[in-house]
Amino acid sequence: MKTKIIIINKDIAFTKELKHTLEQDNYNVETAYTIKEAIEKIKKEGFELVILDLILPDGNGLSLCKTIRRHSQVPIVIVTEKKEDTSKIRALEYGADDYITKPFNILELKARIKAILRRVNMSTPLVDNQTIKIDDFVINTLGRKLTIKGESINLTGKEFDLFYILVSNPGKVFTREELLETVWGYEYFGDLRTVDVHIRRLREKIEKNTNSTEYIHTKWGVGYYFNNKKENAAVD
Repeated sequence: MKTKIIIINKDIAFTKELKHTLEQDNYNVETAYTIKEAIEKIKKEGFELVILDLILPDGNGLSLCKTIRRHSQVPIVIVTEKKEDTSKIRALEYGADDYITKPFNILELKARIKAILRRVNMSTPLVDNQTIKIDDFVINTLGRKLTIKGESINLTGKEFDLFYILVSNPGKVFTREELLETVWGYEYFGDLRTVDVHIRRLREKIEKNTNSTEYIHTKWGVGYYFNNKKENAAVD
């Protein structure tokens, strides 16, 4: 079955060209030119990837990104002319999985799409019927779901991958570069803030006090690690 993608962009010529290019790679591609049209199509159909512009005729793409993320964990790739760092950081904070600015190399976009879809569709090893219990967490690797002390935690795909790699290696410090390569699956052009933004969002969801973290710790000047309390795996 073909992967279903929706492109949401005000530029009709650009959208048609991108649609044609992706269809050559055997994707099933729908298009929308406004937020209203996009919402109507997303409600009717289940897409596996969203390519979203930030500047739309009837509103801000960031608000649409936030709306989509409240109801779905579908991967969202921002493709836009907005090059400001603040726009990129806000998009990532609102739940976007990737951010590409125009003009770009179409081969790069295709590589990023394949990397995202590969992570989403990757099979996980069988471990106790796909359920792992660590500290206060229960991780369902098959359904990619997480609960803490019985409470369900709503994680995006990237947040789950990031948490899983850390929790699977308690006490091991991962540099930002290692996390970019492992979780994002490709070189992210050295933009280490991508990791910091996702770590901050992850902490907001699982930590009682983000100023005094209990699970995900920072090794200053190096990177991040998961502290398994029951195994006293903290790193000095």
